[in-house]
Amino acid sequence: MPDSRSSAVRRPGGRSADAAPRSYTSALRAEQAANTRQRILDAAASCFATSGYAGTSLADIASAAGVSVETVKLNGPKRELLMGAFEQAFSGSEGRETIAEREVGRDIRSLVDDEEFLRGYLHFVAEANRRTSGLWASFLSAASSDPLVKESLDDLLARRRKDFAAAIDELVRRGLVAADTPPKRRAELAAELSFLVSPESHQQLVEQSGWSMKRYERWLRDVLGRVIFTA
Repeated sequence: MPDSRSSAVRRPGGRSADAAPRSYTSALRAEQAANTRQRILDAAASCFATSGYAGTSLADIASAAGVSVETVKLNGPKRELLMGAFEQAFSGSEGRETIAEREVGRDIRSLVDDEEFLRGYLHFVAEANRRTSGLWASFLSAASSDPLVKESLDDLLARRRKDFAAAIDELVRRGLVAADTPPKRRAELAAELSFLVSPESHQQLVEQSGWSMKRYERWLRDVLGRVIFTA
């Protein structure tokens, strides 16, 4: 008599016939959840940039994302949404990896021609600054009054310092900065590079002074050559 405890048909190897549909359903749900989170973070970035951190509620984010407030809550408290929104806006996805560790960083480093590498690097940074300009200002403002946001900002700045140290190492590897540059001077160059390509430079030159993005990128390339390569 057949075992009535399970109606699933067993395939060779002991796997049930409904395993594949279940796997497909799980993958589909994961994809839908990821798409929803991406939409929430995009909405959060827009709200924070427009209304500031304190002026943005979870209800505002939910409305902008087209989801319920409960769905927003399930994706994290507001401070985590701020960090996720910034990471996604800056580099295209969330994650605690530095830019150098991400695919976009590896792609830029893979460019063999030095000038092409520099253009690619500066274009990425310029566009990232454009996407996060208002969001960055909100992040700094929130960190000044919220200790937990300050912790997130400190973590972000630590990763930023690692990124610019890695950028100087790459310039040394390419021979654009002298190989015998001592560690202390390399650290100074990383700080100078961080200042040059900071979100604040984009805010002042593009948003406040009316420069085009093309002019901004040309300026970055010119100053990089005069300040970093002549060190």
